[in-house]
Formats: sequence, structure tokens, C-alpha cells
Amino acid sequence: MIELLFEPGDLARIRFARSPMQELVSSVRVAGHARRVRVHRPWVQSVRGSVSALRLDLLAPLLADPRYVPEFLVPAPDRMGTRFGDELARVRSASEGAVREQLELLGGGAPLAAALRPLYDDPQRHLGRLAAELQAYWQAAIEPIWSRLAGLLDAEIGYRADQLTSGGIVRVLGSLHPELEYAEDALRILWPTWQSRNRLDGTGVLLVPCVFAWPSLLVDTSSPSPTLIYGPRGVGQVWHGSARWSAPPVADLLGRSRAALLARLDLPQSTTQVARELGLSAASVSEHLSVLRRSGLVSSRRSGRQVLYQRTALGTDLLGAASRPSVR
Repeated sequence: MIELLFEPGDLARIRFARSPMQELVSSVRVAGHARRVRVHRPWVQSVRGSVSALRLDLLAPLLADPRYVPEFLVPAPDRMGTRFGDELARVRSASEGAVREQLELLGGGAPLAAALRPLYDDPQRHLGRLAAELQAYWQAAIEPIWSRLAGLLDAEIGYRADQLTSGGIVRVLGSLHPELEYAEDALRILWPTWQSRNRLDGTGVLLVPCVFAWPSLLVDTSSPSPTLIYGPRGVGQVWHGSARWSAPPVADLLGRSRAALLARLDLPQSTTQVARELGLSAASVSEHLSVLRRSGLVSSRRSGRQVLYQRTALGTDLLGAASRPSVR
């Protein structure tokens, strides 16, 4: 069991953040073990061709150890709206000492894979190669579905904020994952083969929901602020959510653009995201969203600098009723 012992002030420093790079890294492992995680199979099948064409000479061996991922590859996100480009820049600028030290931890001290020897010998030169592989993988496998991933992550964090309001931090921490429990100022990771006690000393805890981490719980206690990476609620919704509404029957009532917009909003999305997916102008989408919101079919809430919209229960009922055959 791993215990994280809270000091005064640690609870005030518990925070959430999204990490596009964590999604990327976790997805690489999912793609290699699709049979283990069937919920992600639709995504695996959709990207298999494009991913198999990539050369991942550095990325693949970096992720070969199932128990350890080098920190320089997945830097802890420093804010809620961390972008992939920001994380990629941090990978490129990792220090030589950190790269070598973390490479030595791969495989539990086993000899370093030959493919990683150039990165160990000359980190500054080969971090550029690694960044290029990450960029190519992102464009092929993650960027096309990032708005769906981000929508589910935003919904998860919004749900946890509601939990905090209604039940406090004890309720939030006690329901994140079956392998977590919080009691008596200690957060416990219930892994029988691990024995560790870590006093936080005011650093708090970083909580990172990650679609491709599901159903696992990932823990990093080596950084200044311990990080817990867990699968958000409703992971299957990412792959199966809005596909069935590709041609909403309710279009005759609402109009094609508003019906398509309503169908797309099973997960929270911004005006810009929806406009890009539907090929409409942001101004047009904003106008349609205003009408749908006034009608009670979508709700809105602010997340940082953007406003996120999501279909309400009434909107879902309308789509469902319109798709069912009439009874004569």
C-alpha cells in the first residue's frame, strides 16, 4: 500500500489538470494491448493503419517498461488548459542529467535498449527526434479525436467540482478509483505489493483524468507534487456517444445545423470546437447555441477562458424520441 500523508494546507493544494501528452503515452500502450482494453477497440481499429506507418524508434522502447515512464516524456501539466504544444516544448528542453537519470531507471536497472543508447549519449540532439515522433503520432492518432477526449475530461472535472460542493474533498478523493481510499488525513493507494509512506509537506496532489489510462490507476510520487492519473467516468461515451446521431431525425423540427449541433454535444465542447467539427462559422454556431440554450436543450458553463456547452437531459430525450419508430 502507498500512503500519502496530508499536512495542513495539502487539501487546499489538491488540483485537477488535463494532459494531452499523458493521453498520447497511455494510448500507445493501449494500441499495443487492444485485447486487454476492449472499450478502446473502436479507436484502435480506426488508427491502426496510420499508426503502423509511423516510425517510433525512440517512443516505443521508452514505453516498453510497464511499471515506469520517464518523467521527461510526460512532464506534469502546470495548468488545467495545458496544450500539447506546450508539453512537447518541455520534452524538447529536458535537461541532459534528467534524461540520463531516468533512462537508467527503465527496466528496473536492466541494460538500456540499444535503440535508446543514442538518446542517452546525446540527449540534446536526439530529443528533437523524439519530439518529431511524438508530433507525428499526435497528428495521426490523437489530434483527430482530441475534442472528444477534452470534452469527456471537462465533464469529469465539472462532475468532481459538483462533488466538492456537495460532499467536500473526502467525497471527491473517495470516489475517484476503486484502488483509492481517503481517511484520517491519508490518501491510500491499495496496492498490496507496494509499501511506501510519503509525507506531502504542503505540496498537495495533482489529479489527472486520462481516457486512455482507464481502467488503471497510475501513480507518480517521485515529482515534487505526487500525481495520480485515473480513468474518468463514461469512457465508452467517447467512442460510442454521438455516432448514432449522424443524421438526426429531429432535423425537420430544429433545422439540420441545430440538429447536428445538438447531436454533437453529448460531451462538453466550446463554440470553436463544434464549429471546426461541423464546418460552420463560429458566429453561426454561437447563434444556434443561443437558441438551443434558451429552449432548454443545451446548458453552458465556464471553464477557464472558454464556455462549454453540453446537451441537457431534455435535449437527449428529444433526440431519442425522434429516432424511435412511431407506433400505429
